[in-house]
Amino acid sequence: MNIKEEYHKWHSPSLNRDVEMLVFGHAGQPVILFPTSQGAYYQNKDQGMIEAARWFLENGKAKIYCPDSLDGETWYNKSVPPGVRVHNYECYDRMLETELVPWAQHETGYERMALAGCSFGGYHAVNTSFRHPHLASYCFSMSGAFNIRQFVNGYYDDSVYFNNPVDFIVDDNNPNLWKMGIVLGTSEHDICKVDNERLSVILHHKNINHWLDVRPNASHDWPVWREMFPHYLSLMHSS
Repeated sequence: MNIKEEYHKWHSPSLNRDVEMLVFGHAGQPVILFPTSQGAYYQNKDQGMIEAARWFLENGKAKIYCPDSLDGETWYNKSVPPGVRVHNYECYDRMLETELVPWAQHETGYERMALAGCSFGGYHAVNTSFRHPHLASYCFSMSGAFNIRQFVNGYYDDSVYFNNPVDFIVDDNNPNLWKMGIVLGTSEHDICKVDNERLSVILHHKNINHWLDVRPNASHDWPVWREMFPHYLSLMHSS
């Protein structure tokens, strides 16, 4: 059975530029799946993440939205000052909140959705989920890193704070954070293992329920992420 696949391109008012996206599946809970660092909208398909989720897509359990990351215009854009990088990311966040999320809500009938991603896509998933917890039912980060200060060369303002989960989550008491299913996936030899352990400690101190999933004998790469993703999707449908 072929998985339903749709390509979309639209002009984003939030970004004042075109955005591209692939959507997989015909029904089910919406899942926004971000690419890794500077990855394009087709990266997760090319790396086998969609195939790994085949059962959920074929059976109408999940509908997966794969947008562009725009990392090259935001955190990774060394050609502009840090304040501009942060501003550009704020525009990207606005696109997600006011354009992509309503699209997925309308198509699927779900008010809240899962957000997922590998490596820097894990940052996007955590940051977006924690900033907008009323929209996030689940957050599945696979080998994410969560301290954005490494990208801003010492620059710091409210926009950096509110896009740096290890900072703002400490003071955030939105009740929806305690209603979210949160998985921090990492592995024994993951370069981002310490980042995940640190965020887990922060969540533990706030009594926010989550699962720090440390996989043995694995590193920061696609094979373990392809194993994690369907496992985490299954949590959406467990009793």
